[in-house]
Amino acid sequence: MTSGNPPARQRIVAGAADMISRRGLTATSIREMAKHAGAPLGSTYHYFPEGKQQLATEAIRHTGETIARSLRKELRAGPAAGLSAFLAMWRTIVVDTNFRAGCPVLAVAVEEPPADETPPALAAAAETFQEWEDLLAASLHEHGADPDQADQAATLIVAAVEGTVAMCRAKRSIEPLDRTAEQLHQLIHSLIRQREEADTDHAPPKSRP
Repeated sequence: MTSGNPPARQRIVAGAADMISRRGLTATSIREMAKHAGAPLGSTYHYFPEGKQQLATEAIRHTGETIARSLRKELRAGPAAGLSAFLAMWRTIVVDTNFRAGCPVLAVAVEEPPADETPPALAAAAETFQEWEDLLAASLHEHGADPDQADQAATLIVAAVEGTVAMCRAKRSIEPLDRTAEQLHQLIHSLIRQREEADTDHAPPKSRP
């Protein structure tokens, strides 16, 4: 841990992300975020002098990079492995919190911003979604999917998982995530199989001995 990112600051950021994932941004004050993280309010303002929006923005970036780091690692084994890891992370969050927490990125994204203004936290949410999509799309393309199909599938995966996490919280059931997981895995398998079949069809015939 470097001096620029001391443990106290990281704890506040992680605590803010967890709080937003449970209650949303509008319903959460910076005082509550500090309390949830077990940090003095004075220390919170020391690290985040611009207040709630600055802390929320850092919390979204923290969530985004944590998941992106896991995706980069798991996608080395292919898009199916990356998808499994993506799903497993959300399953853990939803189940371990007894359906009280979801995705802080989605929580920020669905709240109405001030008129004629894009708050930093909302911009960070958009960048986070895009990074996840880009990682998934790159892996799909690398493993044979058409570039346009890879982009579309990546958007569908992120959108489906994010929406399903919200459904799980509403229904107090993990079943929606399990159903979505099965369909998304079938989608990935189909995209890769199509390319493999196309390559086979266009392969030159083997010469006879």
